[in-house]
Amino acid sequence: MSTTQKNITVDARPKRQATAKNIAAMKGTTPIVCLTAYITPMAARLDKHCDLLLVGDSVGMVLYGMDSTLGVDLEMMIRHGRAVCRGAEQALVVIDLPFGTYEESKEQAFRNAARALSETGAGAVKLEGGREMAETVRFLSTRGIPVLGHVGLMPQSVHAHGGYAARGRSVDEWQPIIDDAIAIAEAGAFAVVLEGVAEPLARKVTEAVPCPVIGIGASNACDGQILVTEDMLGLFAINPKFVKRFAEIGRDIEAAIGGYAEEVRSRAFPAEEHTYKMRGSNS
Repeated sequence: MSTTQKNITVDARPKRQATAKNIAAMKGTTPIVCLTAYITPMAARLDKHCDLLLVGDSVGMVLYGMDSTLGVDLEMMIRHGRAVCRGAEQALVVIDLPFGTYEESKEQAFRNAARALSETGAGAVKLEGGREMAETVRFLSTRGIPVLGHVGLMPQSVHAHGGYAARGRSVDEWQPIIDDAIAIAEAGAFAVVLEGVAEPLARKVTEAVPCPVIGIGASNACDGQILVTEDMLGLFAINPKFVKRFAEIGRDIEAAIGGYAEEVRSRAFPAEEHTYKMRGSNS
């Protein structure tokens, strides 16, 4: 086991894996804490602080350098879903269904959602879409697959909507987004992610639906919040308006690598304390 793995501190509380039902019951109570996770050691660190960990299709951009989420496939999501489930003991793990794996039909959505859950151990799936996806959400939820919805700014529809601009910044844009959230909630979603909308609309949506609304770029009017972990830790130079950096690990990583490179070139590393001696030798 590597040093990094040995230093992972996992909460000593007994294992009580959260469920979609637990998250649904948090509507209007303590704000729901959610972050993305893609690998085991990060999931282990996030688990004791979060109610929900999302294995987001943002993995394509965060870990694979893609320009959007559209190139992510189900195999990638399952691979990272397994990794996250190995590290999560308390938080609900949700797997994003990637673009092209659920839009064709509700039967296609069920096959891929069932595979994602059975092959990872996750507790729910997430899919994007409003009224047009309500029938699919109902089909899944009535067959034992908990669904986290996603309305507002939807990254998988970036080409259709002309980019990543915030939605609902004029009142005439509100009603379709409100209707989308209501449709998904009524179809059985245990919660709905609301992304990239103006604060007054976020408040309206949160009041309109009976299930929790989890915001990302949607103000503190929502029932909870989610961010891409690497964004809030400051790994990337670009910082979206809705992200608060709680650390600057990108800067710290560069400083650490620079220090390593300098010591290797000067032969200061590895030093004597990092070097193996012959057995029986005291020198």
